[in-house]
Amino acid sequence: MDEKIIILDFGSSTNQLIGRRIRGLNTYCEIVPYNKFPHGDDAVKGVVLSGSPYSVNDEEAFDIDLSEIRKRYPVLAIGYGAQYIAQLEGANVTQVDTSECGKAELSISAKDDLFEDMSRSSTVWMSHVETISDLPKNLQSIASIDNDNVAAYRIEGEPTWGVQFNPEVVDTEEGVKLFSNFLDICECKRDWTPASFVKSTVKKLKQELGDDKVILALSGGVDSSVAAVLLHRAIGENLTCVFVDH
Repeated sequence: MDEKIIILDFGSSTNQLIGRRIRGLNTYCEIVPYNKFPHGDDAVKGVVLSGSPYSVNDEEAFDIDLSEIRKRYPVLAIGYGAQYIAQLEGANVTQVDTSECGKAELSISAKDDLFEDMSRSSTVWMSHVETISDLPKNLQSIASIDNDNVAAYRIEGEPTWGVQFNPEVVDTEEGVKLFSNFLDICECKRDWTPASFVKSTVKKLKQELGDDKVILALSGGVDSSVAAVLLHRAIGENLTCVFVDH
């Protein structure tokens, strides 16, 4: 696999949608637990931080050292991810009077690569009960929504962005374009297809397994069936499948 985007999972229910949007732009991506970043993987081109059902102000809030990631890769932080980074930088994250859930009008207030060729005003989907305020000097607000002056921000001096809306949801009119711009920032070639994934996976399996024999428990579900097909293409008769009726 030549290049990939890593999605750090903070528990959002829309993680798969984020992945679908990125793969739909011919770029491979992997969703991994927030604390399992694949350091040392030279294929990584950029990082997306997902939203979360939790608050950054909860005692049990997710905690992760992002310093090395932010030094090496462009970062797009969504929802919880955006609030987490903003709070790390010294901004306030406080509860709003009423839950911000539903369609809203986004107004872009600054020229930025993340919003390249996007409308100055468009509909987005919001779903949060807290908001970012009192930005420190190194955080620049680049878009607003109604009374929310920090719908999106960029950190000066590094390719890190935060958005408090959900670009992955279909109700966000130009969400796909935003992801496309982020992939351009990451300098992704966008030559990934499902067929290329199959080819590279089979090649990798051949290299790793060689002449080894493999026994695979097969349930008949999608995951095990796909695994069986890929393994069979790689090692042929060296694969033995055992059906597990559960």
